[in-house]
Amino acid sequence: MRCASLSGTELTEAALDDLLSRLGPRGGHAFLPGGPDVHALTALLGGRYGVPRTLVLDGFTDPTVDESRGAALLVPFGDRAVTLRAWASGDRWIAAGTARDADGSERPVPAVAHREVPRPLPVVPDEGADWTERLKEITGWTRPHGRPGVDWAATQERLGTALPGDYKWMVETFGAGAFDDFLDLNQEPWTDLRADGLLVRAGTEAEDLYCRRVDGDDPDRWPVVVRSFDNTRDLVFDCGTARFVCRMPVDPYHPYTLARDFDTHWFTSHRVS
Repeated sequence: MRCASLSGTELTEAALDDLLSRLGPRGGHAFLPGGPDVHALTALLGGRYGVPRTLVLDGFTDPTVDESRGAALLVPFGDRAVTLRAWASGDRWIAAGTARDADGSERPVPAVAHREVPRPLPVVPDEGADWTERLKEITGWTRPHGRPGVDWAATQERLGTALPGDYKWMVETFGAGAFDDFLDLNQEPWTDLRADGLLVRAGTEAEDLYCRRVDGDDPDRWPVVVRSFDNTRDLVFDCGTARFVCRMPVDPYHPYTLARDFDTHWFTSHRVS
């Protein structure tokens, strides 16, 4: 890791550009002398890169942080990071916060680390793509199955119909949680089989409902339906759940894209360890 410094107390866009340039594209960090205030640094980076992820808060590291969530930024600080928030930008992780220097003083610090960029989805959909495995790749999910051993046979017998295979895979693999802390995966959509034939399989903070419409004998061909929070509009997508969720984070032309808000993607598990 290379180090840099910043003189003066005023942090401008030009000064930030210069600092990030000196930190380098592959990685670097700096203990800043006296100023700028870390809140000003965080605000300036947030205005440029969007909402950050908190890696360290009050000296405690988020236990879910891994290589797909900016763990490389923690390397130069060891256990000396006090607060650290991170952004993903192209092939770089960028962070700002405070850490203790060699003398034990808490000082503002920016950091940069190299980021492996997920392979982009093709613009033209690949009908042969394994969308379920692609979703693991996009989110960097490497943890054990979130809900193994679900008795799907008994569940489908109670429901009176089979369930889509990719949806079952998502539940088994990820378990309870949310994609990008936005799209909550409904664990038991069969409890929400509506009179209009919609199975609610996910929801968002905006209270839109993400469903599969029971239409025909082959559940893997049931379309995805997004119903607006006020029940006034349905958008229908001729694809499965995994493919739909894959495209939300990375396709800027998707009607419900997250690509404009996040440059890295993750799944937050709601399981209690």
